[in-house]
Amino acid sequence: MVKSHTVRRVRDSAMDSFRNMTPEVASNLLSKRRSYEAGESAFRNDGPLIASYNIHKCVGQDGQFDPDRIIEVIREIDPDVIALQEVDQRFGKRNGLLDPDRLERRTGLVPVVSSLSGHSLGWHGNVVLARKGVPATARRLLLPGVEPRGGLVVDLELATGPLRVIAAHLGLLRRCRALQARMLMEAAEPEDDRPVVLMGDLNEWRLGPRSALRELEPRFGPLEAVVPSFPASYPLWALDRVLASPKSLIASLEVHDTDLARQASDHLPLKARILPSDCLEAESEEESLTSVA
Repeated sequence: MVKSHTVRRVRDSAMDSFRNMTPEVASNLLSKRRSYEAGESAFRNDGPLIASYNIHKCVGQDGQFDPDRIIEVIREIDPDVIALQEVDQRFGKRNGLLDPDRLERRTGLVPVVSSLSGHSLGWHGNVVLARKGVPATARRLLLPGVEPRGGLVVDLELATGPLRVIAAHLGLLRRCRALQARMLMEAAEPEDDRPVVLMGDLNEWRLGPRSALRELEPRFGPLEAVVPSFPASYPLWALDRVLASPKSLIASLEVHDTDLARQASDHLPLKARILPSDCLEAESEEESLTSVA
């Protein structure tokens, strides 16, 4: 377990990077990075909507524990698939903090589980929700590092085609994030050719060569799709990420920035529209023909 002074040091480092920004740089982050669109593919709006959301154990910016508020934010997003982080208590029995029955009634989403026992809703705080009735299989990953961290690998059979979702909440220390990213790379090898989405709170605010997410190259991207989501009241850091393999899978990406979302957690949700399988296959065939020519 990481000691409290280490956590404070990491957070202080992030805050220092903000304090040292010039007003122009801070303004640029806020104005340019609310959304990302992937060129000509961005007009497609018929693909699945996926999302990632660190719910901060259902404690909002007002300090109040309010699971129903989180459920209503998810209802606002209305995703086909969403990865949540911090859905369980950190210690003890690690009880789940969301009512799955109310969650299903309000959103139509149910947890995808794989031999998850006890009182927890997720695995090391991670859970993947999908529409009820969507065929899915899942397995758990125990990620390396000094903190107890885990991830989920979920294979879904969506109406628009098969998809692998890898959901994770990476560690606070860079060296641990690098190790964890390498393990996630290994998990991104489906037996079939289905596309893969990696999403979650990846806890990496660095954007340059020192970013631990560089360990995901060249398989995942686009790494330039940087959309700040933290802190919710004044988002400056892109701690939450949605990456894909192939990179062209992501058509558009944006934060879900509503009054309710700004109050419900210290992170804003991140949502992405991905291309349906037929569109992705057409792009792949066009690239093959271009390379032959």
